[in-house]
Amino acid sequence: MTTIADNLQRVRARIAKACAAAGRDPATVSLLAVSKTFGPQAVAEAAAAGQRAFGENYIQEGVSKVLALRAAGLDALQWHCIGPVQSNKTRLVAEHFDWVQTIDRLKTAERLAAQRPAHLPALQICLQVNVDGGQTKAGVPPEEALALAQAVAQLPQLRVRGLMSIPEQAPDFEAQLAVHLSAKRLFDHIRAQGVAGLEDFDILSLGMTADLEAAIHAGSTMVRVGTGIFGSRPRANA
Repeated sequence: MTTIADNLQRVRARIAKACAAAGRDPATVSLLAVSKTFGPQAVAEAAAAGQRAFGENYIQEGVSKVLALRAAGLDALQWHCIGPVQSNKTRLVAEHFDWVQTIDRLKTAERLAAQRPAHLPALQICLQVNVDGGQTKAGVPPEEALALAQAVAQLPQLRVRGLMSIPEQAPDFEAQLAVHLSAKRLFDHIRAQGVAGLEDFDILSLGMTADLEAAIHAGSTMVRVGTGIFGSRPRANA
């Protein structure tokens, strides 16, 4: 039977192969294991295989998992919120997550900054950008991303680290590459501005199980893989 450890090995091999094809060092691409809808035991199995960073879409489910695993002694894991952050959930996110990749409005960032406990390190922030204008996709429009980054960078207890995007599914490698390259161009543009507070702007979170090769070719520094690691998802309990 295929195990989570086996799947992780295969995904890491895909990342290494994609990096070789793109002329990149595999060390420049990190793997975020998307563990939404899977229980603490699945995360523990992945952690035993060397995985440390995990992404959760559903905040209450994610917090329950964080608490369960910390109680079990797995307190060195890194937790990323990669789902929408409603205003009534910002305190949970601020208190329990290490990263938030889905900031697309200043109000949400302001709430997180105000609610981040002072004894915790700064919350690491990626701005979610709607790079292809998908009607059903969240994200700040590309032309507004720089202004949002500048504003969020001024908030206490937050550190703006980069951009994240979830474009519409594209039919082939070339189409995937084109949309990911648009995100890379925006990322490079923001980095080039030399904005105070964006000194650590170094993360481009692009690519999932189906399109990680194109994302890596475009310059992604973090790929978010769920199905490729944990298998088909059970029914969500969001």
